[in-house]
Amino acid sequence: MAEQIAAFFVNMPKEWVTLIIALIPIAELRGAIPWALASPPVGGGLTWQTAYLWAVVGNLMPVIPLLLFFERTYIWLNRYPIFERFFTWLFARTRKRGKVVEKYKALGLILFVGIPLPVTGAWTGTLAAFLFGIKFKQAFPCIVLGVMLAGAIVTLASLGVISLF
Repeated sequence: MAEQIAAFFVNMPKEWVTLIIALIPIAELRGAIPWALASPPVGGGLTWQTAYLWAVVGNLMPVIPLLLFFERTYIWLNRYPIFERFFTWLFARTRKRGKVVEKYKALGLILFVGIPLPVTGAWTGTLAAFLFGIKFKQAFPCIVLGVMLAGAIVTLASLGVISLF
C-alpha cells in the first residue's frame, strides 16, 4: 500500500512522501519508516534520522485535531445509522484492544501507541483516549511519547538492529 501511494507522489520530495504515508491511519510509522529507508526506486533512500523525523511529524499531525474535535464529530455523525453502526463496531474493537489504556490510563496510552502492532498507533490512541476519558492535556504528551517510541522501534527494526519476530 505504501508503495502504491508513493508511486502516486513520484515527483514529490521523498521527505513529503514519508510524511504523507505516516499520516495514513493504517500505515502510520509502520509503513512510512521502512519505505523511507528502502533504497530507490522502491523507497525513499533517506537517512534513518530524516526518515524518523518526517515519519514522527507526519504521524503526529492529525493528533491535535482528532483529540480536540473527535467528540463533536462523533455526536454529529452518530445521527446517521451507517455511522452509528460504524462507531459501535469501532468502539467495541478499540475497547477490546485498549485494555492496557483502560487499566493504566496515561502509561497505558504511551504503551498502546508506542508498541507498533496492528491496530495500534496515534489514530487508535486518540480514539482510546476519548473512550477512556483521558483529557487532551494528558493524552497529547502521552501520544507524542508513544509515537516517538514506536518510531524508534520501527526504525531499529527496519535497520535490522532489533528483530520484532
